[in-house]
Amino acid sequence: MTVTLLHRRSPDLRHHPNKTTAILSTPTVKSSLLSISTSFLLLILLTIWCFYALLSNSFHLCFSSRKLDVFCISGGTGVVVDNLQLSRSFGLLLPSHADSSENRTIASSKQRTSSSINSRQKEVADGINSVEEYIHTIRSWATANTTFVAPSCDGRGVFVYDLPAKFNKDIVAKCGELLPWSDLCEYFSNDGLGVAISGLGPGWHRTHQYSLEPIFHSRVLRHRCRVSDPAKAALFYVPFYAGLDVLHWHFINASVSDKDSLSAELVQWLEARPEWALHGGRNHMFVLGKISWDFRRTGDGQWGSRFLSLPQMQPPYKFLIERQPWEVNEIGVPHPTHFHPHSDDQIEAWQARVAGAKRGTMVSFVGAARPEASESIRSKIIRQCAAAGGTGECRFVDCGGGGCGEPKEVVETFMRSEFCLQPPGDSPTRKSVFDGLVAGCIPVLFDPFTAYYQYPWHLPEDRRRYSVFLDQEEVREGRVDVVEKLRAVSVKEKEEMRRYIIYELLPGLVYGDAGSEFRRFRDAFGIVMDNMIEMVSRNKG
Repeated sequence: MTVTLLHRRSPDLRHHPNKTTAILSTPTVKSSLLSISTSFLLLILLTIWCFYALLSNSFHLCFSSRKLDVFCISGGTGVVVDNLQLSRSFGLLLPSHADSSENRTIASSKQRTSSSINSRQKEVADGINSVEEYIHTIRSWATANTTFVAPSCDGRGVFVYDLPAKFNKDIVAKCGELLPWSDLCEYFSNDGLGVAISGLGPGWHRTHQYSLEPIFHSRVLRHRCRVSDPAKAALFYVPFYAGLDVLHWHFINASVSDKDSLSAELVQWLEARPEWALHGGRNHMFVLGKISWDFRRTGDGQWGSRFLSLPQMQPPYKFLIERQPWEVNEIGVPHPTHFHPHSDDQIEAWQARVAGAKRGTMVSFVGAARPEASESIRSKIIRQCAAAGGTGECRFVDCGGGGCGEPKEVVETFMRSEFCLQPPGDSPTRKSVFDGLVAGCIPVLFDPFTAYYQYPWHLPEDRRRYSVFLDQEEVREGRVDVVEKLRAVSVKEKEEMRRYIIYELLPGLVYGDAGSEFRRFRDAFGIVMDNMIEMVSRNKG
C-alpha cells in the first residue's frame, strides 16, 4: 500500500499565512477533500497507514515539503526506498555531512530490523558517494581561469533559439498574474533585474528570487560569440522560462496535463529542429530559475511539472538555482542577488565598501521560523540567538509577515555582521547565502546540500575557505550552541575567510546587467558561458 501526503506552500506564502494549501492524493481520493485541515488529514493517514502496515507487514509513506518533491519512508519485510530523493534536511534520508569524515549513523527505528537498517545505511553511503563523484566530475569541466579571458570565437559560436513568444516573453508579460496575491511586474522590469534601489549605490535592483531566466537570456543575446547561423555554433541555448511557467501554475486549479502542456510543446518544437536531432540535444543548455524538484513531479501530484523527467531532457545541460544531486548534467548556479554591476569599477567599488564595513554584530539570522516543520532547526537557532541578544552578539531579523521586504535593510544587516546563519528552509538552498556573501558575511551552514554539493563552478571545494559548518542534528538535539561555537573562531580565521569571500568569490557570484562589460573579472554568467563553450567545443563532433 502507498499513501502519499502532499503539503505545499510556496516560499512566497510565508508573507501570506492564510493562503496555505493542503492536498491529499491517493488513487481514490477526490479533490473535494482539499478543504480538510492538514492536522486532520495527518490523523487519517497515520491511522490508515498503521492499520495496513500491521496487515501487510510493510509500508511506504511519502511526504513533501513546500518546494520539494515527495520523499518516502519505507519499512517492513523486503521494502526499500524507491529512490533517494532530497528531503528538506536529509534527517531521515541522508546524513548531513560535509565530507566523508563527518558521516553519522542513522537513528534506528523500532519498526526496522537490523538487516534493513544495515541495508539502509549502505544505501545512504552509496547515495553520498554518488553525489560526491558527480560533483567532482562537474568541477573537472570548469576552466582554470578565475579572471576574464577572451579567446577566439572561431568554432565556438553560441546560437540562441528564437522561440515563439509563448515560451518566454508571453510568460513575463503575465507578471501581474504569476501569483494570485502579488503583482511581480516591478521585479521583472529592466531585463529581469527589477527597479533600481536607492541608497546602496549603482547596480542595485529589486530582483525577484525567481528572475534568473530573463536575466540570463538578456545576457546571452549580447554574448560576443553569439552567431545567427546554427551551422557555426558549438553551443545552443534554449530560452524557455520553465521556472516562471511552473510558478504560474502552482496555485491554479488545473489538470496536470495543462501544467505540462507548455513543456511538451517546447520539446516537440525542438525535436523538429535539425540542430537538436544532430546531437540529440547534448550540446544544448537550459537555464531554469527554480529548484530541480519543481520540474520533477511524481505520479499524479499537483505540484510542479514533469519537464526534467522527460526522456528528451536527459541529454542537455541544465542550470538551476538548486540542482538534483544525483544528476551529473544538472549544475547549480547562484541565486540572483540584488547587485548587478555594469563594470569592473562597480565591482571594485563595492568590494572596497564591504571590506571597510564595521561589523559590530558577531552573528545574525535573517529569516522566519518554521513551526509547522518539526525537522527544521530554525526555532532552535532563534532561541539561541535570543539568549545571546542581550550581549549584542546575535541579531535576529524576523521575515515572518513580510518583515524582510526591503533589500537595503537586509543587505545592511549582513554588512554589519561577521557571520550569517543559513539553515535550510523550504529546500536545502537559500538565496540568502548569496545575499550574505555579496555583503561579505561568512555563511554558517548546517546542511552540505545547501552549498557544498550545489555550486561546483562558483564555490571552491575547500568549504573552510569561505564558510563554517555546524551539524544540524547536533543543533536539533541541543548538543551545539551556535553562538558559542562561533565565539571560538579566531580573528585571523575570520579575516582570512572574509578576504577570500570579498576578493576571490564575490565577482563570480553576481550577474552583471544586460549591457555589462568586464575586463578584469568574470561574473556568474561569464563563468557558466566560458565553461560551457569550452566544454562543448572540446567535445564537438
